[in-house]
Amino acid sequence: MSAPTTRLVLGTTNPGKVAELTMLLSGIEVVPRPPGMGDVAETADTLEGNARLKSRAVCAAAGEAAVADDTGLEVDALDGAPGVWSARFAGPDATDQQNVDLLLERLAGVAYRQRTARFRTVVVVTWPTGAELVVEGICRGRITTERRGDGGFGYDPVFEPDERPGQTFATLDLGDKNAISHRGRALAALRRSLGLME
Repeated sequence: MSAPTTRLVLGTTNPGKVAELTMLLSGIEVVPRPPGMGDVAETADTLEGNARLKSRAVCAAAGEAAVADDTGLEVDALDGAPGVWSARFAGPDATDQQNVDLLLERLAGVAYRQRTARFRTVVVVTWPTGAELVVEGICRGRITTERRGDGGFGYDPVFEPDERPGQTFATLDLGDKNAISHRGRALAALRRSLGLME
């Protein structure tokens, strides 16, 4: 790894992710990726591969350390799907609503106790030297039969974490969600690796 990192360029422009990353990376200055930079094609077949593609591209464009993540929802009854395809589950330009609709449709008739799932986030930091750091975070839970809550993004309205029975990520405030979420755990691991934990 490089010298102590106090500034990271974000690989995402997703407003929900930006808010979470900014909160979770306290102690580090986070800055948006260079203006005018187009989307990075997520062509890898793993979460780590996609996070690496984004991190390297933003690092090259910005000329400084960059952080990127990729997250997948892995549903046991669907043999781990949608996984790396979570953002494009219902098609390449699918909305969150379309993805959730398809997930609920695929799980129709599956009993609650068999609707186990996990969110998995892989975070990659790339430095201009070529050095790299990879960390992962996991949150286990179940997929509900209907949406609950107005917060969050993506699959949050239908994911009930084991630590909060009866609630979904979308019913939790951001601080409570970050304390137990896959992304929160991955970023805590990152901060530990960077020597930034209290």
